[in-house]
Amino acid sequence: MIYLDNGATSYPKPAPVRHAVLDAMLRCANPGRGGYGAAMEAARRVYDCREAASQLFDCDPEQVVLTSNCTHGLNIAIRTLVKPGSRVVVSGFEHNAVTRPLYALGAKITVAGHRLFDQENTLEEFEAALRAGAKAAIFTHVSNVFGYILPVEELGRLCKKYAVPFVVDAAQSAGAMDISLRQLGADFIAMPGHKGLLGPQGTGLLLCAGVPEPLLYGGTGSDSVRQDMPQQLPERAEAGTVNVPGIAGLTAGLRYVHSMGAKAIGLREQKQARAAAQGLKSLGIRVFSGAHQAGTVSFLPAMDCEELAQRLAQRGIAVRAGLHCAPLAHKSAGTLGTGTVRISFGHRCDGSQTQRFLREMAALS
Repeated sequence: MIYLDNGATSYPKPAPVRHAVLDAMLRCANPGRGGYGAAMEAARRVYDCREAASQLFDCDPEQVVLTSNCTHGLNIAIRTLVKPGSRVVVSGFEHNAVTRPLYALGAKITVAGHRLFDQENTLEEFEAALRAGAKAAIFTHVSNVFGYILPVEELGRLCKKYAVPFVVDAAQSAGAMDISLRQLGADFIAMPGHKGLLGPQGTGLLLCAGVPEPLLYGGTGSDSVRQDMPQQLPERAEAGTVNVPGIAGLTAGLRYVHSMGAKAIGLREQKQARAAAQGLKSLGIRVFSGAHQAGTVSFLPAMDCEELAQRLAQRGIAVRAGLHCAPLAHKSAGTLGTGTVRISFGHRCDGSQTQRFLREMAALS
């Protein structure tokens, strides 16, 4: 199978990730719940993950909160910064993992920046929205639908200029672009473990510059007498037993990315995305591509998007079709009524995958 759905999850996982998961299941008990060997080994594996993440994302290990996915982390961050009825600025390319929590809180949402691959438009509209007043800002690093790389460094500086706390959704950039919590100055950066970081599903990270409000309440393995959650990180945001096998696999994924270099991985993905976009255009297909684009490409075929995805699957090509859990992005691009077909490259991509995909597309066009 030619797998071009890395925007959904990386597949297959590297061998070290698979081995780490199994080894943890064989050797680890519950971290922080005992002083015997298996519990201490679990605690060590958990700290190893925090340490590996801190090295990759330029933060302290204690600033790394372990989550079940990026959505989990975004919910923690959003509910920390946003109160019911607060005015919040978001980009025109946000995922439902951002917009649905805001909707649930009754936030007053201002959408800033609707033009694909136009960083100047994004910055201009964001500054105007921030100047008008906001309690928080939330923006994706890379659009999961179109691969548009938003100017997060500049957006962060604008937020600082207007004293607005902000959250970065790094679901599509972690593992494929350099990210620094210190340099970005974000209050929170949320990311999944199972996409570009190559870990198992059911894992994620929330990088915290400040102390978040708990989303869940319960046992932390420490300070058991007190009935409110601990004040210190990371325990304040980690109630209950953590996913030790998944975390061990994520550690292996983080180390794998670190050894390859996130930036090098991203450049490899971008190269194939450009080649695929050019090839699709030569077939007369409408393609959404431009400057500031990561390793993801959306396009509109002549036939129904879902039908094309099914036909490609029958030919051994895995893609995704539809709205990709991001109707706001499709509204910005004018594709809300049709959706798109999306291809998203991963760390193992090469020219042979791209050429095979284009041959199959030519046969179906």
